[in-house]
Amino acid sequence: MKISAVSFDADMTLWDFQKVMRHSLKHALIELRRHVQTQHARALTIEAMIGIRERVADEVKGEIWNLEHIRRLAFERTLEHVGHPDKVLAAHLNAIYLKHRFEDITLYPDVLPTLDALAPQVTLGILSNGNSYPERCGLERRFDFVVFAQDVGVAKPDRRVFEITARKAGCPLTALLHVGDSLESDVAGAQAAGAYAAWLNREGIPNNPEVCADYEIASLDEIPAILGTL
Repeated sequence: MKISAVSFDADMTLWDFQKVMRHSLKHALIELRRHVQTQHARALTIEAMIGIRERVADEVKGEIWNLEHIRRLAFERTLEHVGHPDKVLAAHLNAIYLKHRFEDITLYPDVLPTLDALAPQVTLGILSNGNSYPERCGLERRFDFVVFAQDVGVAKPDRRVFEITARKAGCPLTALLHVGDSLESDVAGAQAAGAYAAWLNREGIPNNPEVCADYEIASLDEIPAILGTL
């Protein structure tokens, strides 16, 4: 069957999430230290902030889906960690973080040329466990559909989120190609649901022999050629 829709993961597929996340936390940390001038605040690191956020996310998993809410709770916990509990300041830090998190995203250089090449051929969409909606990061009107885990209450690799994606794309799962950087969430999830999967391996890391993608690519600009083979 011919591929009629391509869905893309977002973080680490269309942009470097780790880079923009740490950049945004740096700005939040500077602001935190401006308000909290204690030894604990001076000793706080970005790595510690990341660890706090991960623990908070684990605690509320399955109960709270909105990632901005989880990030705000993480800032509340961070301020408790430095001995300065303050929900108003936590909300302020969250706003600073989110401003940089979305406004300072830099797309990988292969993103726009690939979308330009694919747009006349197939329906394009985003399927993400994150919260970077296209209009917030310079990709407005680039996609025909979007599916975010926090909106539908189910996340990759659960087959249900791929079923939702196929419905949004208006095609059967067998006509959907999903592209992402995670072997577990993107590749194994898509294949288990009945879709095709392309593993974006920008760094050339060794493959997990237990998960075999239909296609392995080093750059998004390889996708048009893949469609030509299907």
